[in-house]
Amino acid sequence: MMRLSPAEELKRNLTGVVGGNITLPDPLMERGFILDAGKANILASVKDGKLEILNDKFNNKLLWNKDSGLFTITDLQKIDSGVYKIDDIKRKISFFYSISVYDAAPTPAVETRTVSSDSCWLICSVDKPTSLMWYKDEEIQNQSSSAVSLPITVYRQDKDSSYRCVAANPAENKTFSVDVRKLCGFNETESGDEERIYWIAPLVSVGFVIIIAFVFCMIKQRYLGKKTSDRQTQDPAKEPEVLYTPILIKDKRQTEVQEENIPESSGTSDRNNLTTVYAKLEHPNPGRA
Repeated sequence: MMRLSPAEELKRNLTGVVGGNITLPDPLMERGFILDAGKANILASVKDGKLEILNDKFNNKLLWNKDSGLFTITDLQKIDSGVYKIDDIKRKISFFYSISVYDAAPTPAVETRTVSSDSCWLICSVDKPTSLMWYKDEEIQNQSSSAVSLPITVYRQDKDSSYRCVAANPAENKTFSVDVRKLCGFNETESGDEERIYWIAPLVSVGFVIIIAFVFCMIKQRYLGKKTSDRQTQDPAKEPEVLYTPILIKDKRQTEVQEENIPESSGTSDRNNLTTVYAKLEHPNPGRA
């Protein structure tokens, strides 16, 4: 059988996590074996389109897909780490795989430690040492190959950037995306500024209107005062208007006496024969008296 060189074997390094699955990438379609190469122990064989498990440890753990010819090892444990080999008897070729099984990467958590007007200090933590990295957009800002916490400083001018903390091991990584506007309180400060601007703008507008109205009133008052003064200068005071009242005479003599001709007086002796005439002055418009 053809054996792969050590360099070629390294190209087939595979990693998995405890409890996960791993699929070997090369197919065995017709006839062959899968072995634990480190122990020279045959785990299963394929013949006539059927899989036969030869190691009880891999019952319900080693699967073979007849259509694709691929092997899958399920429910991985750390003791499953090792070198595996597929012997393809039909094609007379062998494939080697170095499988490493790791604990699942811890889930990171982020909290705020210090906040100022222009920046804040965040810290990413995990429950056991692992590789930690802080990303700003796609650029690494801070990292440690083995740590339980990792800090980063975020500045206000970068509040629109994407920040995330990544906890990783060779098998997998887990990411915590950070809303720096919320954690650093940048939104609250901006809301306060916007609220102040919201109130200042109407006040300025009202003040401007009041000033315009005041100036208009002053101009109007000065113009009207000047116009009145000019009118008094051009039209001097006139003398009071004289109203003439007609005199109405009411005669109390009887109608028949009024129709007679009153004789002219010829002396004192005739005065006894005269009739006295009473007259009263009346204003034609009593309301204007």
